[in-house]
Amino acid sequence: MGNHPDTMLKKEELVDALLDWYDHNARTLPWRISPEDKIGGISPDPYHVWLSEIMLQQTTVVTVIPYFEKFMEQWPTIEKLAKTELDDVLTTWAGLGYYARARNLHKCAQIICQDFNGIFPDTYEGLLKLPGIGTYTAAAIAAIVYDNAETVIDGNVERVISRAFNITTPLPDSRPEIREYAEQLTPNHRPGDYAQALMDLGATICTPKTLKCDLCPWQSDCISHEMGTATKLPARTSKKARPTRRGYAFWAEYDGQVWLRRRPEKGLLGGMMEVPSDEWVPSNSWDNFPNPRIPIIANWEILPGMVRHTFTHFHLELKIVRLDLEEMINLQEGQWCPVDESDKYALPTVMKKIFLHVGEPLLDL
Repeated sequence: MGNHPDTMLKKEELVDALLDWYDHNARTLPWRISPEDKIGGISPDPYHVWLSEIMLQQTTVVTVIPYFEKFMEQWPTIEKLAKTELDDVLTTWAGLGYYARARNLHKCAQIICQDFNGIFPDTYEGLLKLPGIGTYTAAAIAAIVYDNAETVIDGNVERVISRAFNITTPLPDSRPEIREYAEQLTPNHRPGDYAQALMDLGATICTPKTLKCDLCPWQSDCISHEMGTATKLPARTSKKARPTRRGYAFWAEYDGQVWLRRRPEKGLLGGMMEVPSDEWVPSNSWDNFPNPRIPIIANWEILPGMVRHTFTHFHLELKIVRLDLEEMINLQEGQWCPVDESDKYALPTVMKKIFLHVGEPLLDL
């Protein structure tokens, strides 16, 4: 396994060096208990760790911190989160993306309070049964909160392990080999701190583009550093280009109120509020793109320009079709919402872009 299997014989040296580095260089994060505080007897709060780990899925630390702090201000305990309305959670979550996480977050909080008296399961297997908690999150909570010797692998860890052992197989095919090394390294002593140390190392020292090898506690044992291949790792198979989808969004306004409707609970942007739109169709160009299918017979106007947004698997371009009504009409679906109360609605980022394109201010941007 790997180019230097004897490196695993240095497991204790590697773990001790990393933990020593972490004790002096741990990032200060609002959900984290510092090594010094842990020595003083303060334990990680499972609610804080769980919430942060759910938020951090597919999202950066810098982006997550203000959302985490906002959640803590509104719902300082899991009991309060469980009792709130889902729409309030979605509204506060708006902008973080991957909205199924917010729905599962609320559902998980209710299950923990109803079935577990507000106490998180203390095993990987128990955590894995909860909605929204996958293998990574279960391992992270088990290790960080309960000091179980679980192997925690995120993007930072994949990068560090790939470089430390010069794993040249491209991702995602290299993941079994990365896990094998990572599992062998996972210590029984301070596994939670070790997991966070490895993530911190990848986030601050062994970063994707700028390597600070002179500051790395593993420099002398890092095979890719020795071989001069670190900047090329982890190797990745080339990604397919994201396709583009196009469509029309319908901005109907009457007396300072805009027509909004809720998207289906399941699927993209599930449960969020939206400016109604037609189907988002894969398309190579606006040339010969069909005209909008108007939802209300009236004098609609296509606004200049368009709204662009990128999702995980595709780019989206929307042209905005506007209608200013002189009298209110009854809607078959959706509701009339005051434009100046936009912060009260669970609007995803792409919908906020539509507000801005139309020229309406957003209270939370």
